[in-house]
Amino acid sequence: MFKFLKEKISNWAKRISRKETEEPGKAKKQGKEIPVPMKFSVGKQKYEPDLEKLKEIELEIQETKEKKPEREEKKEGFFARLKSKISKVKITEEEFSAYSEDLRMLLLENNVAFEVSEKIITALKEMIVGKELLKKEIEQYIRDCLRDIIEEILIEPFDITAKIAGKTAEKPGEPFVILFVGINGTGKTTTIAKIADFLKNKNISCVIAAADTFRAASIEQIKQHGEKLGIKVISQQYGADPAAVGFDAISYAKRNHINVVLIDTAGRMHTAKNLMKEVEKIAHVCRPDLKLFIGESITGNDAVEQAKTFNETIGIDGIILAKADVDEKGGTALSVGFVTKKPILFLGTGQEYKSLEPFDKRKFTERLGL
Repeated sequence: MFKFLKEKISNWAKRISRKETEEPGKAKKQGKEIPVPMKFSVGKQKYEPDLEKLKEIELEIQETKEKKPEREEKKEGFFARLKSKISKVKITEEEFSAYSEDLRMLLLENNVAFEVSEKIITALKEMIVGKELLKKEIEQYIRDCLRDIIEEILIEPFDITAKIAGKTAEKPGEPFVILFVGINGTGKTTTIAKIADFLKNKNISCVIAAADTFRAASIEQIKQHGEKLGIKVISQQYGADPAAVGFDAISYAKRNHINVVLIDTAGRMHTAKNLMKEVEKIAHVCRPDLKLFIGESITGNDAVEQAKTFNETIGIDGIILAKADVDEKGGTALSVGFVTKKPILFLGTGQEYKSLEPFDKRKFTERLGL
């Protein structure tokens, strides 16, 4: 999962960490070196240093140090700065600009939306340009910065079960209604079955409304899931009003004291205005407590645009990304929440009912190698 983005971010961070500082031997000389010989000779006569005189000089130097300790501090500060120049590096704004172009391209190539890539680059620039770091620490520091930036970009997911419990306590007898929307072929019906199984395992009763009355075999498909899970499915004939099916399911839940109603809807292209009006009508009639968009992680920026349009039409509350287990890029998960300002709640990671993983920001960044 997210293999490509993980590898490219890692390689980019390593490139910056290889930045070499100027070698001490190549530094410009500030002045001429003046040799001070301890021994010298003129003709045949050799001259030895006056040891007594040297002792006197040493005492004078020691007394001077004691009287003016600030001179020693300045001396230590100079050597500390010299050592820092050798062991530390500082990334300049010009250098970051060159590196940032590579980072921008690798993010865009891995399905990260343009506005998200700009947000990451701007935030990273503020965190690393001009900061003095040990050469061996640069790569890890960049990884830590990227992790913090990405976790800030991702919206914190809420707990569906807590919201259900909250309404049950506040309005006893009123079922919690969840409306699922998305385009054709995203695995919406299977994802709804996974949510039903998830709730069942939490001892939360639910009923499914087969409000996809358009797609051939859609009602039979959701009924098969219901039979396997032991969950009631409310349906009508094909061509029936989807809003009416949802209303019937809510009424059934009230009569039978069922906690949650899950409303399936027909997949519709986000560009088809008449079909988007229909889902808007379902939301108006059924008044769902949650409206969840289901998209495919592997479709990249298409999923981002779809979620954006559904959000503008009905105001989605959360996102579920299917097929995350085969997504080697990871950019969709990073972008879709940022663009809609809505949290990712679950990742679909396979075909089985248990293959539904609550979204966790830290796990996501760990999968990116951060």
